[in-house]
Amino acid sequence: MTALEEAVPDDPTDALSPVPAARARGGRLKFCYGPMDCGKSTLALQIDHNHARQGRRGLVLVRHDRSGAPQISSRIGITRRATEVGTRTDVRDLVRERWAAGQHVDYIIVDEAQFLSPAQVDQLAELADEAGIDVYCFGIATDFRSRLFPGAGRLFELADELQPVQVEVLCWCGLPGRFNARVRDDEILREGDTVVVADTEQSVVESSASARSDAESTTVRYQVLCRRHFRLGDLGPATAHHGQLRLS
Repeated sequence: MTALEEAVPDDPTDALSPVPAARARGGRLKFCYGPMDCGKSTLALQIDHNHARQGRRGLVLVRHDRSGAPQISSRIGITRRATEVGTRTDVRDLVRERWAAGQHVDYIIVDEAQFLSPAQVDQLAELADEAGIDVYCFGIATDFRSRLFPGAGRLFELADELQPVQVEVLCWCGLPGRFNARVRDDEILREGDTVVVADTEQSVVESSASARSDAESTTVRYQVLCRRHFRLGDLGPATAHHGQLRLS
């Protein structure tokens, strides 16, 4: 063994190995958040477009898109194919696969990031710090009970930058809406399992402790409310005619 080999031993703790040469700086981990219908998916697609047109190569990920397909879909009609992140997906492996194919990854876009596990958010932070990849996450902060999603909570803890999406969503009263109320039979539900739905009224209610085959089918919709009306359970007049969009 040469003196050089003795001075620079192999590092068995290199979690990202094999990895291209690191950049001089680390990447950024950014979380853009807001209530439903504020344009998060549209912003995700716009940022992907802006980076790609500058010659940067990205990895576009999604967890439970409203369409039910592996894509990012905006309600204004723009879509982009994406890689679905499963419950057990190690996001670092998705990057390693690109590297193994000889492709560089400059940035990662993650839509519906609230559904990531805390461990997957940690993996994104590792990719930013150790591989110099810029990571942009988009999602809802709180669930229908006004409690932080686990993935969103971990992003609040780790992200370099937290940015509320600036498109204002209004409650029926005209005040800014922040809370995604889950509604059944014109009543706000305060308890229940995590809900994953498409843009239909037939939604799947599924808890992390139960398999999808055991899920309960129910008719449910969502409505954005201000804090006061969320607390009071006040959906406003003629709620059946609001035409609120369905989403996860």
